[in-house]
Amino acid sequence: MPTFARNAEECIRSRLAHAQQALNNLNGLQPELLRAIDVIRETLRSGKMILTCGNGGSAAQALHLSEELIGRYRSSRAPLKSICLCADTTALTCIANDFGFTEIYARQVEALATRGDLLIALSTSGNSPNILRALEAARAAGATTLGLLGPDGGKARALCDHSLLVAAIESAAIQEMHQVIVHILCEALEPA
Repeated sequence: MPTFARNAEECIRSRLAHAQQALNNLNGLQPELLRAIDVIRETLRSGKMILTCGNGGSAAQALHLSEELIGRYRSSRAPLKSICLCADTTALTCIANDFGFTEIYARQVEALATRGDLLIALSTSGNSPNILRALEAARAAGATTLGLLGPDGGKARALCDHSLLVAAIESAAIQEMHQVIVHILCEALEPA
């Protein structure tokens, strides 16, 4: 039988305090958010594709972003061209088995990305080798790169044409703000 030593009320207070502080820090990202929205809109207006990727919780957010683009956010509209590189388990396991886990996204980017496409990479650390390789592959393909990253962006920051750096201490708060950003981006793509 598991034991739980932490006080539940303290967990709630702590989580909400960290999330609120990170949310307050998002106000300083407005210029970068506006640029990211412009880049996404221009990519889609040009008939190009949005590719997304991440690891763990960031993979779930990458999947969430792509499904909102293809399906719908709030209103029914034409589907927007997007693919989540985390979604195809057969491709992921094949590539990991044959080429190594570091190549799981880069190999897909090499196959799918073309000049003018946009790779959106989500990473709380910005240092995941498979994310770095995906960003390198996107640049080699002539695709634009946008990172949703943690406070300093890690090594990924230098590989991103555009980056949204979330000022938070904990990975959980960074991921929570990445989700807010995903919804801001989706809302900005809604029809007028």
